[in-house]
Amino acid sequence: MSYSDALSKALEALGASEGAKLSVTRDGRTFVGTLMPHHEFSAPDILILKMKSGYNVGVRITDSASIEVLEKPAERVRKEAEVEYREGLPKLVLIGTGGTIASYVDYRTGAVHPALSTSDMVNAVPEIRDIANIDARVLFSIFSENMGVEHWQELAEAVAQEINNGADGVIIPHGTDTMGYTAAALSFMLRGITKPVVLVGAQRSSDRPSSDASSNLVACARFCTQGNRAGVFVVMHDTLGDDSFAVHVGTRVRKMHTSRRDAFRSINALPAAHIDKDGKIVFSGAGVPVSDGQAKAIIGMERSCVLLQYFPGMEPSVFEDIFMRSRGVVIAGSGLGHVNEGMIPLIRKATDRGTVVVLTSQCLNGRTNLNVYNTGRDMLAAGAVTVLDMLPETAYVKLMWALANTSSPEEARMLMKTPIAGEMSDRRTADERRL
Repeated sequence: MSYSDALSKALEALGASEGAKLSVTRDGRTFVGTLMPHHEFSAPDILILKMKSGYNVGVRITDSASIEVLEKPAERVRKEAEVEYREGLPKLVLIGTGGTIASYVDYRTGAVHPALSTSDMVNAVPEIRDIANIDARVLFSIFSENMGVEHWQELAEAVAQEINNGADGVIIPHGTDTMGYTAAALSFMLRGITKPVVLVGAQRSSDRPSSDASSNLVACARFCTQGNRAGVFVVMHDTLGDDSFAVHVGTRVRKMHTSRRDAFRSINALPAAHIDKDGKIVFSGAGVPVSDGQAKAIIGMERSCVLLQYFPGMEPSVFEDIFMRSRGVVIAGSGLGHVNEGMIPLIRKATDRGTVVVLTSQCLNGRTNLNVYNTGRDMLAAGAVTVLDMLPETAYVKLMWALANTSSPEEARMLMKTPIAGEMSDRRTADERRL
C-alpha cells in the first residue's frame, strides 16, 4: 500500500521524497521528522515521519494540515568498504542469518533494512574492529520464526567450515524469537567444538535510542577474544541498562519476555559468565578452554518429531494420529512431568511401535521425576522417558538429532537420558536466577 493519490500528489508538488526532512503542522501541533515510506498497516492519508528520538509518528493529513520541506534527502551511495586487516588481532567471522540485530538504518529515508553484505554487517558496529579482525558473510536473511531444520544444518556446516579455515570464533546474529532452538541445534551438531560459537540478537532495532544491537555485538566479540571458552553460547543483555551481559550455555537458554532487553535467562543453570560494560568477564564455573582441532558438523535430524504441551482434559483420541505417525514425541507435562491417566495407554501404544516419548516439565525450573506418584510410575511402565531438568525445546531438538544419529529407538532413549552438551543435570544451585 502507498500514500493516497491526493497525498502523493501533494508531496510530489513540494518535491518531498522519502528521506526529506519535513515540518508538518496540524491542529496547532507541529511535527518535524524524516519522511518514511508508507506503512502497510497505516491508512493511506497518514504521513509517516521518523522523529529525532528515533521513533516513528503517523500524522493524518487533512485539508487544514500544512507540509513544509526543510531539507532534501541526502544522496546515498552504497558500496562495499574495505575492512583493514590489523596484525596481532584474532580473527572472528560473523555469519548473518537475519533478525533485528542484522539490520542497519538508511539515514537517507530513516528506514531499517536487513544487512545484505559484508560491509553492512561490519560497518554497523565499527567498534568491534578494535577487538578483532572481522570477516562476515550473510548465509540467509530471514525472520527467526522461519528458521527450520535445513537452516540449522546449513548453519552448522558453515560454522565448521569457518573454524577449519582458521577463525578464532564465530558470531551468529540471529532473530531472538527462536534463537534458543538454533543454539540447542548447534550445540548437538557441533559436539566437541574447540572455539567459541556465539549467537546474539537484539530486542530493539538499530533505529531506536534504546537499541541493544551494538552493545550486544561488542560483548560477543569480547567474550570470543578474551573468554578462552569453547562451545555454543548465547550473549544478550542481563539488565535493562547497558551495564551487564550474560553468556548463556546454548542448551540452557530461553527467551522469557517479549520485549525487554534482558529477556533471555539461563534455566536450571547459572549463565556461563557475565560481562560488564567495560569488558570484564566473570565466570560462574569451569568451562572447556579454547584449543586447536578440526570442527565437524553432525547434521542428521529426524523431522518426524513433535513438541506438545499437556493441558487438563487432553484427549488421547485427538492426538493418536500424531503419536502413531511420529518417530519422536516430547511432552511438556505438568509439575514433575505428568499427563492424565487417559493418555497413558496412548503412550504405551506409541512406544510399542518404536516411537520415543520424552517427558519434560512446563514448569521449566526444577527437574522431572516420574517416580513420585502412581501416574508417573505408570508412564514409565508405558515406556516414557524423562530428561531431568532439560528445557522442552532443547529436548525436542535433541530428540530430532538423537533419532537421526542412532540405529534404534532404544539407543535414542539412552542418548536422551545422557548429558552430552550441558543440557541436563540433577543438581540445583541456590542462586539460580529467575524472572
